[in-house]
Amino acid sequence: MDRIYVTYKFTGEDPKSIADVIRAEQTIEFPYELAPSWIQEEVVGKVEEISSSDKTSHLITISYNPDVTGGELNQFLNVLWGNVSLFPNVKIVGLKLPDSFLAKFSGPRFGISGLRKLLGAETRPLVSTALKPMGSDAQTLAEMARTLALAGFDLIKDDHSLANQPWATWKERVTLISRAVKEANAVTGGKSVYAPSLNLPFDQIVDAAHTAKDLGAGALLILPGITGFDSLRKIASDDSIALPIQGHPAMLGSLITSKAEGISHGIVLGTLMRLAGADITIFPNIGGRFAFSSDHCLDITERSREKLGKLNPMFVAPAGGMNLGRIPEMIKMYGNDSALLIGGALSRGNLADNAARMCELVRAY
Repeated sequence: MDRIYVTYKFTGEDPKSIADVIRAEQTIEFPYELAPSWIQEEVVGKVEEISSSDKTSHLITISYNPDVTGGELNQFLNVLWGNVSLFPNVKIVGLKLPDSFLAKFSGPRFGISGLRKLLGAETRPLVSTALKPMGSDAQTLAEMARTLALAGFDLIKDDHSLANQPWATWKERVTLISRAVKEANAVTGGKSVYAPSLNLPFDQIVDAAHTAKDLGAGALLILPGITGFDSLRKIASDDSIALPIQGHPAMLGSLITSKAEGISHGIVLGTLMRLAGADITIFPNIGGRFAFSSDHCLDITERSREKLGKLNPMFVAPAGGMNLGRIPEMIKMYGNDSALLIGGALSRGNLADNAARMCELVRAY
């Protein structure tokens, strides 16, 4: 039987006992000895391996019957990290998914090759930015977007914090920015796309995705840590929307930053983003405002591109306090299958000049 394999890092003593607790807690949440024998055998997770580097550091691999997920993303996340997320000193560091499970998901609609075709960028990294700051009115943001599109940016997204604030309400902002980018493309012959943030109440998200497309947006920004990974899956798999999606890490930090608890950077921002359907995963690069290491960033990158059933690989978008001087280093680290994202630094000085310079630098590589 194909099974889901999860490897937990446990810091403490008696790994066999914690393994037995986890395998039941993540499935039946019921005393193992009281369960019927067929449930013990087919439903409860199986301890596959325990390896210990010392008395208090252990790797525990438990496999699960894919049927316990019901073939649905929300329940898969529940099996992966539901009640065990409440345990101290347990962190998920490994995940292997069988093709039979992966076949239930569409994954990235465009992926790397599809986005390259859509944006007319055959081999180079993508040029990306975020519209800032919150408090700017919709017309100001639209003129910023126009300037960026005229310079040749591929992706112009809302900052993730732009929602439905009174200074630039969602529909007015999406209307004006979409129009500005379209007009700039008509001048340049370019293919710049604008991605509004779907940082909205849950009951508005799907309708907003359709509205954004109708208004001329060419992509979408989704915050699965806030609106749920399944909202990302729903929109990514909807043929009537069919827009590229950037996944943002807001509120996911507490899942990944602890050394002792949580889930590894690569699984959350690589595997889960991709499984849900993001075409681009945004994450903090090394040396910016956040404390990601090169190992963290490369873990995300590897899981974004590795074979994962038939799911398309996705672009990585290292970000978080980057500037033009970092571009050569970023391309060297992540390769051409990256969307280089510089936001606020472009406004230090003349936006048009800085935008043009960024496009020149990326295209030179």
